Amino acid sequence: MTIEFIESHRCFSGTLHICRHQSEATGTPMRFSAYVPDGDGPFPVVTFLSGLTCTEENFTVKAGAYRKASALKLVVIAPDTSPRGEGVANDPAYDLGQGAGFYLDATEAPWAPHFRMESYIAKDLQQVVVENFPADMKRQGITGHSMGGHGALTLGLKYPGLFRSISAFAPIVSPTRCPWGEKAFTAYLGADRETWKAHDATLLIEAGAAKGHYETILVDQGEADSFLEAQLKPQLLEEACAKAGQKLVLRMHPGHDHSYYFIQTFIDDHLAFHAATLLAS
Repeated sequence: MTIEFIESHRCFSGTLHICRHQSEATGTPMRFSAYVPDGDGPFPVVTFLSGLTCTEENFTVKAGAYRKASALKLVVIAPDTSPRGEGVANDPAYDLGQGAGFYLDATEAPWAPHFRMESYIAKDLQQVVVENFPADMKRQGITGHSMGGHGALTLGLKYPGLFRSISAFAPIVSPTRCPWGEKAFTAYLGADRETWKAHDATLLIEAGAAKGHYETILVDQGEADSFLEAQLKPQLLEEACAKAGQKLVLRMHPGHDHSYYFIQTFIDDHLAFHAATLLAS
């Protein structure tokens, strides 16, 4: 798969690349960042999925992840959150359309032609990374923030053959039971709520999707997060894991909000969590 290197920067003991390629899944150019540590590799891979309104740049610039990634010898991939460009459907609201792909494949007009972020992450991005970087795609972890935390949980649960570890920051744990998810799912998937279940982490876990695949799932959540009660509802994930017998480490942090300052604080913990699984095999 042809790739364009837009920028490359030396960063700790490695190199950060900003990349663009044509996606078969979305039918558009897609951007992502790739941090690659020095050495021959192949190295384990951790993919970070960002939240509403974000591009690949938010995590890349704000998370402060690369000192730890360099030390642990991890490739870190951060894709954009949606297709973009002329002819791609959009909406004036921040929580629908471009910047709000919700990491699923839309089935409804006008979104279906391009909003295929599940296929993009699970197929196209896999191909472009392995073909262009010293990445060991048999040792992958996935994490993300907010809408991207939802994506990390659901894609990790749906594709255990790709991902061996899952974590999340302030995830939307049950989009079928919060305003952000209900709005997006109605638009992208239609009014039949049965079709929504495949994109709700709590329902996937209750159905046994994690069993035999993930020993522990790590989630960090700020107690001062303004979206905590209405949108994020981590207690629903806690309840689902308890019912399914799935080990969950849910860490609640007083004073922390929904920002990248929160992510900066705990990103090293998450990379170490993934490395403990990925480097052990």
